Formats: sequence, structure tokens, C-alpha cells
Amino acid sequence: MDSTEVRRRWAERSGAYSPAYYAHHGPNATSEAIRERLEPVGREASILELGCSSGRHLAHLHDHGYEDLHGIEINPEALDVMAEAHPDLATQGTFHVDAIQDVVTEFDDGRFDAVFSVETLQHLHPDDEWVFDELRRITDGRLITAENEGDTTDRKDTDTDAMNNVDGVPLYYRNWKDVFTNHGFTEIGSEPVKRGTLRVFRPVRD
Repeated sequence: MDSTEVRRRWAERSGAYSPAYYAHHGPNATSEAIRERLEPVGREASILELGCSSGRHLAHLHDHGYEDLHGIEINPEALDVMAEAHPDLATQGTFHVDAIQDVVTEFDDGRFDAVFSVETLQHLHPDDEWVFDELRRITDGRLITAENEGDTTDRKDTDTDAMNNVDGVPLYYRNWKDVFTNHGFTEIGSEPVKRGTLRVFRPVRD
């Protein structure tokens, strides 16, 4: 499956793992873990979620006083679902309905105090791994990933054959500590979360 097909499947997603699915489940323990890890950047921080879907994690931040919230989501139905499930977030946040690959290049250097993803970067096709350099460019303070890594004990970040097909879409297992260490970040914390590992990185200053 090539990168274009991966994007198409997520843009047209319904049922499991769709915007309506995540709106039904709402914020969870991972939402809380992300909020706790964002406390050092403060509630005035500009925050971007990659693959925000209908906004359950951003809604949790909004309910705790964060206001400068942004999201990228490829499924156009997500904003309609968000408007019903989290109307204040839908009105006050800034959202880009497009693929991550087509949006991140538009942001200024250091645009966001924090960038985070939850089970999103794990679906990024190997052809699109240049996005990792863009994340380093736009992240000023913190990068947080909560992704399913599989068994990365003996795997290097350059391996691309560790993949699982999950309900019609590919999940690429990567060692995210190695990935972002090799793209200009240093890891400053990690903890297990449901279906993966939450890691916190900060950009390495020149």
C-alpha cells in the first residue's frame, strides 16, 4: 500500500477509529497523561495535535484552561463531529483538514510550543518520514508521542518492514526514541500508556 492509498483510507474512515468512534469514547487516561506532560509549557502555550480526529485530547486540554489549540486532521467529517461533541473547542480552536504531510510545511520555524500525536505517526508511510524533520523545525519546546511501538528491542529506526495491518490500514512499528533522537530531539521522559508508550522530547539547541 503506497502513501496515497494510506491517506485516502484515513480520509474516508468510518466505523472503528473514525471521528465518531473517538467522540463516543471521549478523553481517556492518555489525554490526562498528555496534559500532565504539557504542564511545564504552561496554559498560554500554542499546542498542535497531529491527527486530532474529533478532538477528544484537545477537548481535555481546553477543559483545563488551554486556549491556543490547533489540530491537523485528514478526515473532513471530523469537524462536524467535533462541533457536536466539543462545540467550544470547534469554535475556538484552529483546524486544518488535510494530510499532515500537506500542512506541516506551511508553518513557521518554532511555530508551536508543543506538538503531540496519539496513535497517528505510527500510520505514517515510510515514504513520508521526511515529516519528522519538519516536526523538529516547527516544535519550539516539547514533542510528545503516544504510539504503538511493538517490540522495538532489536529494531533500529531505519527498519521499515515491521508493519501490521490493522482493520484495513497499515501500522508501522518504530522505535520512536531512536527516530526522534536522530531527528534533532532528546528524550526527557517516557511512560507506558494503553496500546503504546508515551515519550516526551525536546529539541536539541544548536
